[in-house]
Amino acid sequence: MNGQNRKDITPGANVKIVLKKDQRAGTLTSGVVKDILTKSPNHPHGIKVRLQDGQVGRVKEIVRDEEA
Repeated sequence: MNGQNRKDITPGANVKIVLKKDQRAGTLTSGVVKDILTKSPNHPHGIKVRLQDGQVGRVKEIVRDEEA
C-alpha cells in the first residue's frame, strides 16, 4: 500500500519513509508512526509523518503486519 492517503496511516503503523536527505537516492527508512504531520487527506509525494525515533519523512510504503 502506498502512503498517499492519510486515512490509510494510523499512529503505531509500521511504515517505510523517505527522509528529506534521502529523497534523491530514494533510500527508505523503516519505523513506527508516532504523529501524522500532513493535514490534507492525500498528498502525491506521500503523507509526512514523525516516527517514534523522531525522524520525519514522507510515507512511501505501509508495511502489513505479516511483513514486519
